[in-house]
This record gives sequence, structure tokens and C-alpha cells, in this order.
Amino acid sequence: MDAAALACARRGAQLTELRRCVLGLVLEAGGPLTAYQLLDRLRETRRGAVPPTVYRALDFLREQGLVHKIEHLNAFRPCAEADHHHHAAQFLICRKCGTVAEIEDRAVSEALEHAAERQGFHPSHAVVELDGTCAACSRPS
Repeated sequence: MDAAALACARRGAQLTELRRCVLGLVLEAGGPLTAYQLLDRLRETRRGAVPPTVYRALDFLREQGLVHKIEHLNAFRPCAEADHHHHAAQFLICRKCGTVAEIEDRAVSEALEHAAERQGFHPSHAVVELDGTCAACSRPS
């Protein structure tokens, strides 16, 4: 958590108590959480928490590269590469058990960058989500 606060400070941003709390909930979750699941957990310690509070905190955490939104699940998880601010996030999502693994394959990122360049496109955000079956769920019973 101190590393996150330091990273924010280096960028001129502040990890407030509320943002720190939301980040802590995401880090502790062990899997992706929706904004409303986070809201329910936040209300255990902050009774007056409302949806916009959580969404604003999540927007900030995403901007700082501390969490990712898994679009397919409409859920959030910590960034495994928080020291690589704005990297191209790549996720493997298991349809059977719901496990989400973040991978960092530079070749995939470079291929996307080159494809965009060839089209004269300037991406502001890149996320690759692959749905399938994880190794554990693929094993014969």
C-alpha cells in the first residue's frame, strides 16, 4: 500500500484514505469484484458509502494503473504490473471456475502497437481478454 501511495505521489496524485480503502478491498479479494461487491464490503466500515464514491475511487485507481477493469466481467482486480503504468493489460478468463490471470506478454503488446500504427491509430487504452478454460479445469477428472 505504501508503494501505491508513493507511485501516486510521484505522479502528483494523492491516495486518500477512501481510495486506499477501496484499493485494499481489491487487493484482499483474491479475485475480481464488481463495483457493487466493493460497495457492500466498503459499507462494513463506512456506512454512508454510495455507488458514486466507489466509482470515483475506482476511476482514480485505474488512472493510476493500480487496478484493471475486466470488461467482460464488469469487475475490478489489482494490476499485477503496477510499476508499468498504462501497460497493455492481458487477461485469461476461465469460463468454468472464474479465475482471472493477468499476463504480460510484450510480443502481444508490440503486435497490437504495430497493427495500430499501420492504421494510423493512436490507442489511449489497451486490454486483451481471452475467454477459455484454465489448466486446472482442463485436466481430466
